[in-house]
Amino acid sequence: MHPTDANAPLLAGVELGGTKVVVLRARGRHIVDREMIPTTSPAETLGQAARLLTQWHAKASFAALGIASFGPLRLDRAATDFGHMLPTPKPGWTGADIYGALAGALPCPAAIDTDVNGAALAELRWGAGMEAGTTSDALCYLTIGTGLGGGFALHGRALHGAMHPELGHILTRRAPGDDFPGACPFHGDCIEGLVSGPALAKRFGTSGDRISPDDPRWDNVAHDIAQLVGTILLTTAARQVLIGGGVGMGRADLLDRVRGKLVTQLGGYLPFVTADSVATIVRTPALGDQAGPLGAIALALDALETG
Repeated sequence: MHPTDANAPLLAGVELGGTKVVVLRARGRHIVDREMIPTTSPAETLGQAARLLTQWHAKASFAALGIASFGPLRLDRAATDFGHMLPTPKPGWTGADIYGALAGALPCPAAIDTDVNGAALAELRWGAGMEAGTTSDALCYLTIGTGLGGGFALHGRALHGAMHPELGHILTRRAPGDDFPGACPFHGDCIEGLVSGPALAKRFGTSGDRISPDDPRWDNVAHDIAQLVGTILLTTAARQVLIGGGVGMGRADLLDRVRGKLVTQLGGYLPFVTADSVATIVRTPALGDQAGPLGAIALALDALETG
């Protein structure tokens, strides 16, 4: 533990995922305890997490709680269903009161956001945004795995307005000759329906990790991801787009293809994206698979700062 962390406030974090929940205690960015809970029904999953938080709090009080959850979520604090899960394909979770079940267990400030917004904040605070030679006041965190989600950290705050970003359902320009219909139950060939893990399994007829990196069909996947990254850079002027998740971090060869196609697709229009700079702009998360858990802690720190 860093010496300054030893005197930092004790924070609680919950990273709520579609298959598992990580419940954390941390001082500063240093995680001192973590427990895993399988994601089953809302009552069982949130109940277990709340009981664990209560037990920990009884032994040593938390200063704040951060909740980083899969979505879609209602994040408007003025809404009657603030902190609830919006309609989701995950059975039984639509309408679940995530914030109430977890924040109601602790008498301390609390914050809730999407898991990808939390990860973006963690990367800005402790990861890619703080590495030598970078000045990231604006970055995007993408996760490509079971689904595709994206969050933004801009000037130290997560981005949301009427909702939070839903990058997975953007429609992109398809590669010429690519007739894969997509796998999204809502939109077919939105970007999630083209490049998520289930989409790759449908596109290839088997899981993507079994496909040779030399398979020419990866060119279409790289084209699609580059289309999304280009859209992000053109609309937000983010300094970095970090690509995590099983697909994002599991295939360095794919990321190299994405970079090359991105430079070509942009055609020199964005002067900061060149063949020399693109590897520092489009990259894997500096925090690796810790970006998600630390995202919950970053949200707890935000809750502590804002009261």
